[in-house]
Amino acid sequence: MARPAPHIEAIPATTPFVGPEQLMRETGARELVRLGANESAFGPSPDAVRAMSAELERLSWYGDPESLDLRDALAAKHGCSPSQIVVGAGIDDLMGVAVRAFLAPGGLALTSRGTYPTFNYHVTGYGGTLAFAEYRSDGKPDLEALAAIARERRPSIVYLANPDNPSGAFYGRHEIERFRAALPHESLFMLDEAYADFVEPDELPPVAFDDGVIRMRTFSKAYGMAGARIGYALMTQEHAATFQKIRLHYGINRNAQVGALASLADDAFRARIVRETALAREEYYALARELGCAYLESRTNFVCIDMGGAQRATRVMNELLERGVWIRKPGAPPLDRFIRVSVGTEPMRAAFARALRAVLAEVPA
Repeated sequence: MARPAPHIEAIPATTPFVGPEQLMRETGARELVRLGANESAFGPSPDAVRAMSAELERLSWYGDPESLDLRDALAAKHGCSPSQIVVGAGIDDLMGVAVRAFLAPGGLALTSRGTYPTFNYHVTGYGGTLAFAEYRSDGKPDLEALAAIARERRPSIVYLANPDNPSGAFYGRHEIERFRAALPHESLFMLDEAYADFVEPDELPPVAFDDGVIRMRTFSKAYGMAGARIGYALMTQEHAATFQKIRLHYGINRNAQVGALASLADDAFRARIVRETALAREEYYALARELGCAYLESRTNFVCIDMGGAQRATRVMNELLERGVWIRKPGAPPLDRFIRVSVGTEPMRAAFARALRAVLAEVPA
């Protein structure tokens, strides 16, 4: 019998994210209020929909393996060269390429325990090892602890999501620049900026390229193209050439390239979604205050609401699912006492509020 490679066979069977489709089969629900995956409930740009629809008859063609037009547009947006941009099938894809490229078998990667877990799956799947810093008591990634561990253990990669998932916390440009300067020179700083569109550009570090940093962006959030699977990374030309050696050249959906290009030209749409998302977050904050719950200030399209303990948070999440409302909760302390709810449309938010009020009336504190 053929056996998997030893490091793969040693990995416990896990499912990183249970999707709403599986949950509907398990519960018998015909539909769910879909607030668990930090998708955009507002859809993609109408310009992107029109452009993608017009190109459907050309789905018999492969996509451009170099994403030339899209990289040109992204280079204009960021004030850099197209040779400093790599397009992939979402950040998850690009993250995997980065781990393959910069983490040797048995090498060490450092992250926050409980942050976006796909990084961990790539590290483990490619034979690396993981070190963790715990979150701060206020729910923010602990930059000082990460830097201290990095200086002590010299990891090949240090991963940080900013704004963070699952907390929604955000560090401004000067804090990120200080953190970067505190890392060992040999450690690659992998900066996941999936939610960067929800903060002002001048709050982020400027796009400046050095061989110690790779920054990753997506069209899945503010642009509403999660199902199309497309994102990009900003890096030096030398690192881009390394990605070129091992990336899947025809792994990007052709229609996703078309939609992403149209989305970039419709910044008024993105700005409207950012404004609506900020208003929706305020609605969630008000709901939490009404119910006597603490919450975390967020710079993303989701909010964490404190249920007081991990067991209660799990029960609330499951009770909401019984009422047809799908949310998620963080898995590691101190954030495991929170439920996390994505921003929805006004009717979706109203449905969540009704269900949460009913559940908290029944679930003891």
